[in-house]
Amino acid sequence: MAQRLYTLLLWLALPLVMIRLGLRAARSPGYRGRIEERFGGGSADRASCDVWIHAVSVGEVNAATPLVQRLLNEKRNLDILITTMTPTGAQQVVDTFGNQVRHRFAPYDYPFAIRRFLDRYSPKLLVLMETEIWPNMIRLCHQRGIQVVMANVRLSERSAKGYRSVLPLVREGLNRVSLFATQSEADRENLLSLGVAKSKTHRTGSMKFEIKMPASVNEVAQAVRRDWSPNRPVVVAGSTHEGEEDLLLSAFQSLLNDFPDLLLVIAPRHPERFESVVKLVARQGFKASRRTMQSGALDSDVQIQIADTMGELPVLYAAADIAVVGGSLIPIRGIGGHNILEPCAVGVPVIFGRNMGNFLEISDIALSAGAGFQVGDKADLIVQLKRLLNDAPLRGVVGEAGRKMVEQNTGATQTTCELILPLLAVR
Repeated sequence: MAQRLYTLLLWLALPLVMIRLGLRAARSPGYRGRIEERFGGGSADRASCDVWIHAVSVGEVNAATPLVQRLLNEKRNLDILITTMTPTGAQQVVDTFGNQVRHRFAPYDYPFAIRRFLDRYSPKLLVLMETEIWPNMIRLCHQRGIQVVMANVRLSERSAKGYRSVLPLVREGLNRVSLFATQSEADRENLLSLGVAKSKTHRTGSMKFEIKMPASVNEVAQAVRRDWSPNRPVVVAGSTHEGEEDLLLSAFQSLLNDFPDLLLVIAPRHPERFESVVKLVARQGFKASRRTMQSGALDSDVQIQIADTMGELPVLYAAADIAVVGGSLIPIRGIGGHNILEPCAVGVPVIFGRNMGNFLEISDIALSAGAGFQVGDKADLIVQLKRLLNDAPLRGVVGEAGRKMVEQNTGATQTTCELILPLLAVR
């Protein structure tokens, strides 16, 4: 009954779904193409795959990357299909894997769309990254004998409470999942509170700790830093959202009194916001540049650079003195912080806000390890930035603590892979 009601509501929402897709297509060209894939159609490629991995956007693709690499290493002929909902996620798949895997946009959770997709690709196993509960997707896979795994699961108490309000529907979906690999024991307990069988749950840790930077990152970062100027202090603010840039620019203005040659590099989370951030910086009177327009050394009078590029953030972090990770500095609906491990992995001290609901365990571990600082408001942000800018030895200590923390928290990928591989032989 709950499943039928859910599907009925989906059909009633179809006009809104199309309007939303149209609005996104108007703002971002990446949404304009391959629309048929979102309804199970698309190219004439009808080849079946072994593993279907669904990763909504860039963050989930990054989390899935070590697992995909491990699976390909374990079974070299494995055919992996990755689906995403966003064009930025799609681009991340291509940039990371090239032709090692296939990519399609995920079908919306309409039964006809899911059936068309399954008819076309007939996977042996579906891996849902993090906490993606799609009732029809899970149900139809289960009906066809396709094993379903939820990997790198994070489930906060708040999310669990929300799921309890629609428990019959959620329970139907969760009961059809073969196993759950959770990031923390708290995530596992919250799953159990929703009625998931204890035997299906496994605490594996977070695969987001499994960051493997390309060998060239440090070399490229050194070149970037030379272009910025080795002698001026640099703060890189990554994955920022609307409202956070205002806060950062205000803090930056205050810091200029003590650090007149300070360079702030802002990397907005979403490409469609590049232009609006450029205009915001210009309105506030700062001398700015765009990375896509930079050729050679940055002019010394440039105060702010907008990183309007994709896939470059790890390099920018590695070239910085301090990293500030966005999505956490102010409360933003639907956003609970972003991954702070990239700057940690390259030995750069990290600052983040209190809105880290999606990364609670990682942020707690980072704070306990002395790998970064959590700030509550603009005043806190200024204090911590000033402290780090004034103390190079402290920056070195904090950065090294972050690098060691990442090294010491590996293993989730191997454990998850060991759980998944036997399921490929079940069907």
